[in-house]
Amino acid sequence: MSSRPDHPNATGAVRPAEPADVPSIIELVVELAVYERSSSEVEMTGELLAAALFGTAPTAHCHVAVDPTGAVVGFALWFVTFSTWTGRPGLYLEDLHVRPEHRRAGHGRALLAELARVCVARGYPRLEWSVLDWNTPAQSFYRTLGAVPQDEWTRWRMTGTAITGLATPAGQAERQP
Repeated sequence: MSSRPDHPNATGAVRPAEPADVPSIIELVVELAVYERSSSEVEMTGELLAAALFGTAPTAHCHVAVDPTGAVVGFALWFVTFSTWTGRPGLYLEDLHVRPEHRRAGHGRALLAELARVCVARGYPRLEWSVLDWNTPAQSFYRTLGAVPQDEWTRWRMTGTAITGLATPAGQAERQP
């Protein structure tokens, strides 16, 4: 799995997440949020994640990287998208994180390679994700894999009161062009 067999954490595997992995994935999500300077925005609980991944109608998928002891050291959480231009589904990587002490051991590359295999097996022409502007280490890593930024698109988001305001009849009338 590793591109660095000399690294002390270089061996391990990537596998689909299991219900028992939920607490570890939550820890990794919080760790990622701290790194991304957004820890106050994490609302996800183990129950929400379990429902999203393993409920009656899963809305997300997850793969985990494990070390030789079986401990979860990284994760890739993703969901299926659809492109009207290609007429086919694609894969959107919501989050990828490997614990700092396990980086440079091939876990991130192995997680992305597994998602690429999912795309190939399912005929998905796109594997996409977002990267913070200031996260140059991640950008450099993704470029080594052949990924390229899509500079012509700006990601937009609506949350909280903007959503509820637009969803109400009064909000719809106020926001009409």
